[in-house]
Amino acid sequence: MALSIRDAYGAALVKYGKDNADVVVLDADVSSSTKSGLFGRECPDRFFNVGIAEANMNAMACGFASAGKIAFTNTFATFTTSNGLLSMRALASYNNLNVKFIGAYGGLSDSYDGPTHHSIDDLAVTMALPNFTVAVASDEVVTDFLVRSAIETKGPFYIRLSREALPKLYEESGEFTLGRAKRILNGKDVTVIACGVMVSQAVNAAELLREAGLDVGVVDMFTVKPLDVDAVIEAARRSGALVVAEEHNRYGGLCASVCQALVAAGECVPVEFVTLNDEHTESGAYDALLARYGLDDIAVAEACKKAIAGK
Repeated sequence: MALSIRDAYGAALVKYGKDNADVVVLDADVSSSTKSGLFGRECPDRFFNVGIAEANMNAMACGFASAGKIAFTNTFATFTTSNGLLSMRALASYNNLNVKFIGAYGGLSDSYDGPTHHSIDDLAVTMALPNFTVAVASDEVVTDFLVRSAIETKGPFYIRLSREALPKLYEESGEFTLGRAKRILNGKDVTVIACGVMVSQAVNAAELLREAGLDVGVVDMFTVKPLDVDAVIEAARRSGALVVAEEHNRYGGLCASVCQALVAAGECVPVEFVTLNDEHTESGAYDALLARYGLDDIAVAEACKKAIAGK
């Protein structure tokens, strides 16, 4: 059974941070939810619970980074990119500091806590910050890779994590490169470029459409900044139609970056979006919310049909 993404993150933080004396971890009083508490139990002298004070936490992390540490901050995605944004922008981004901002409970995965806790704009916010690397975990194996990469990569880094267990897409021995997308399925009729939970939804949609005789490709764009432009252009030329799927508002984020890449390269293909349609979301069970807001495999399949029809 697949690990929840938050559990995979907590395990990876211990795995790669325990024996690295430069790694320090901060949490805004939600360590049992973010699973940063696993690191805290192993390395109490390098773990700091700052309380429900995200702005202070992010500023403290920048201070640690200024002193040569690799600082991880942990709270829900919507709070680190709102309450904590000033420090992310004026300190981490401007000074290119080595801080790793972890956005737990990304997208709608903090389902029952509703719109105040759903992160629908965090990718747009962080992708607009100079010097930031921005990534979205699509399964437990990618989560492990992203934690290791964040430690090894100098500069500010934002990782969006889900609360949920997502279907395992990759073997433990899978090889990944930061800034390079992973093609899961080839497809000659249409390609879905997705991140996070939408990758497994796209794989399910491809299986549904295969029964209808359609050949659907799936690309996991787990690094949304820097975008793998070559993968976008290759997918457009291979299949002649694209669907971009992300658990995020349609403004900013992956959809905007993919379209910018297509325009810059002079590639003219039909593109459909599977995103939130510029709206706030309600409380409810996670799967029900994904279906309610058109973020499930059925929605991806319908978008694929529409993109193919536009060729």
